[in-house]
Amino acid sequence: MTDKHLTTTDYPLAEKRPDLVRTRSGKMLEHLTLEALEAGAVALEDLRITPEALRQQAAIARAAGRPTLGRNFGRAAELVDVPQDVILGIYELLRPGRAKGKADLLDAAHLLRRTYKAEQMASFIEEAAEVYERRGLFSKRF
Repeated sequence: MTDKHLTTTDYPLAEKRPDLVRTRSGKMLEHLTLEALEAGAVALEDLRITPEALRQQAAIARAAGRPTLGRNFGRAAELVDVPQDVILGIYELLRPGRAKGKADLLDAAHLLRRTYKAEQMASFIEEAAEVYERRGLFSKRF
């Protein structure tokens, strides 16, 4: 089954479709037990959300008629592997009055696209750059 075939009846995946839930290392949900953790068979990385899980949630959101939520999950899937300091730096630029100009946001979009293959996020930031320029949000506000 591909993500496109997920429906609202598959939600929540952990209960209704645990066969689809996998960790980064490929472990199935049923293998994430306290015993496995104590035995060292489960790593911290196994407990982090995966891009695939977020894409699955996006498919379910779209099936539920919530396309905006689906797009948010899709962008989140792209950010899973982006280092936290990069995300926080871009977040800071997106706060009104923080970026010096449109070029700062376009540079951030380029970084996401080039380095992390985060196409949806890059497009989102490029759109924000256009809106910020139109609304005059690049000027220092404090």
